[in-house]
Amino acid sequence: MTRVRDLMTVDIETVSPSQTVREAANFMLRADTGVIPVCDEERLIGMLTDRDIVVRGVAAGLGPDTVVAELMSGDIVWAREDDEVGAIAQRMSDAQVRRLPVIGAGDRLVGMISLGDLSRESEQAAAVQALEGVSASSVETVQG
Repeated sequence: MTRVRDLMTVDIETVSPSQTVREAANFMLRADTGVIPVCDEERLIGMLTDRDIVVRGVAAGLGPDTVVAELMSGDIVWAREDDEVGAIAQRMSDAQVRRLPVIGAGDRLVGMISLGDLSRESEQAAAVQALEGVSASSVETVQG
């Protein structure tokens, strides 16, 4: 049985809640991603997406010097590193998200798992399962 730790990406950028949205957007640009975990030290406290920046920030007239805490999503869907991949694929499908932060002991961020990571698994059923759920609705979710 494949576990999340076997497929997750471990070298990821994070931002603190006190950093600016401009800094977070620059991290996203460098990492070529639309989502970045928000951590207090190593503890995951939220997620910030490019959509959060646009919909919650720009649409509300907030500028690039707005702190991440004002725009981040605090209601996080996540995985544990020892979770079974099939269960996580179902969680991604149910939440309609393409990426999940992975937490370890003490709720410390240890990685991210994405649809791309799931698709590299030898049994690609998990990726198909997650993709079907993510694609089931045209409604965009906050966590992306």
